[in-house]
Amino acid sequence: MQKALIVIGLVVVAVGLAWPWLGKLPFGRLPGDIHIVREGGSFHFPIVTCLVISIVVSLVIWLLRR
Repeated sequence: MQKALIVIGLVVVAVGLAWPWLGKLPFGRLPGDIHIVREGGSFHFPIVTCLVISIVVSLVIWLLRR
């Protein structure tokens, strides 16, 4: 458990440091993401982005368990 928490912490730090470059990736703006803008406000739900991230994470976990 300790090793997992250390790895998760290092990944969070790495993502934080790389955020200026990661922000330029098209995630969150993929075709199929729902974005509604109306007079009173806006609503954004990145459903396709969530599916892509879920598939990638599932594949990585599956590969690590083999």
